[in-house]
Amino acid sequence: MALNFINTSVAWPDLSQPSFLSTTSKLQEAIAFPEFLSSWPIWKYAVTFILGLVVYDQVLYILKKGSIAGPAFKIPITGPFIQALHPKFESYIAQWASGPLSCVSVFHKFVVLTSDPDLAHKVFRSPTYTEPCLVPIAKDVIGHKAWVFLQGKAHAEYRRGLMPLFTNQAISSYLPVQERVLADYFDKFVAASEANKGRPTAFMALFREINCALSLRTFFGDYISPDALVNVPLSMYIPFTKTWLGKRTADAVNAEFARCAGACKANMATGAEPTCIVDQWVSHMRKSNEYREKVAAGDVDAVKPSNLIREFTNEEIGQTLFTFLFASQDASSSATNWLFQVLAQRPDVLERLREENLAARGGDKTKPFDLPMLDSLTYTKAVIKELLRHRPPVIFVPYLATKSFPITPDYTVPKGSMVIPSCYPALHDPKAYPNPDHFDPDRWITGDAEAQTKNWLVFGSERMIALRGDWEHHATDDSERIRVFATLFPMDGCQLVFKRRS
Repeated sequence: MALNFINTSVAWPDLSQPSFLSTTSKLQEAIAFPEFLSSWPIWKYAVTFILGLVVYDQVLYILKKGSIAGPAFKIPITGPFIQALHPKFESYIAQWASGPLSCVSVFHKFVVLTSDPDLAHKVFRSPTYTEPCLVPIAKDVIGHKAWVFLQGKAHAEYRRGLMPLFTNQAISSYLPVQERVLADYFDKFVAASEANKGRPTAFMALFREINCALSLRTFFGDYISPDALVNVPLSMYIPFTKTWLGKRTADAVNAEFARCAGACKANMATGAEPTCIVDQWVSHMRKSNEYREKVAAGDVDAVKPSNLIREFTNEEIGQTLFTFLFASQDASSSATNWLFQVLAQRPDVLERLREENLAARGGDKTKPFDLPMLDSLTYTKAVIKELLRHRPPVIFVPYLATKSFPITPDYTVPKGSMVIPSCYPALHDPKAYPNPDHFDPDRWITGDAEAQTKNWLVFGSERMIALRGDWEHHATDDSERIRVFATLFPMDGCQLVFKRRS
């Protein structure tokens, strides 16, 4: 039957017929290369292709750039890729000074930077045109189902579950464990200085570690093991590729966090009081579940919780708190470095801080800190705000233009470009903050700094540990030079010596 099917198929042309040969010949003539091209060696084809690619890339850059500030021509193909590997803060200052909108292009990615606070706010408030843009591998490292990448109802469920964890009442329950971490790490700081025989030591790495420990203890209290407090930050330096290492580290951290969430659920089932974020979260889940069970049993008098949330799995809890850890460490570490350096350089500021903190504790420096004390710490809050303005932990926030974005009447950010609102220029605007390079906490008390809400583009916070001991900063030529390492750090790594107060 198969043979019959073949035999009854359409007739094939007779390849020997003159008409077919003539048609084939004409087709070959039509697609034949010009004679001068057919004699080219391969290297000429390669050079022509590369030149064409360069011209296309250059024309595309010029069209996207339009009238905004930026290099007149792009470095062929790569753009300023080499400079981006080792960024200099002075280059950012020059870029911001070039205009309210400026641009660069690295490989295929076109980047628009804003240095004007009004334009920065416009980007933040334009979800129709933009979305936050993390590093390309963020979804692979954090997890594609992490709450920060969800949309609509799924994202709203997480937000509803997280909001009660940051009320004043909830935050009060986290303070004791934070005080323990601060005390433990100040002992580590002193031990590090003693081990170095009182010589200056770069504390940048230890400051990253204390912030990681503070976050983990705040998230998971005593559920997390002491080994995890050390291994999470240090494992980042294992000598393999960063992507491979980041994924392995993320998987290990998520597994540890999920284990802690399971331990928390078992503990809270015994009626324990919340002492950390995961305790608060599980407590709200338990109250929500109890309400649903009463309703299902026909209890018409069941009181609905103020925040009715769904049950989150151990993995969902762990992954969510990992996103907090992932997002917080660089900014917190930056603020800690500058805090210790700035206060050591200004003993008058440090002394006023100590006096105010001691007065809030009623003269007893061992009295645990609580939130009501915070209301009386006027100068302390001014110092924190001035630190975050003087050396902002976050200098820009990357966004992706999901569609063509008319950011000004004269310029539209092309779809697919990155648009990056810059925070540093707004915080160092002399019109808003006179003498902006001068560290002056009193501008928040006797000046009008509080009124400069448009310029207050700050992402980050910092706790004070000014009562726990003494430290000296040993200034070097690089102390005031700024190193850009995701955020801002002293170029010399913050050279300090810690010692106990007598």
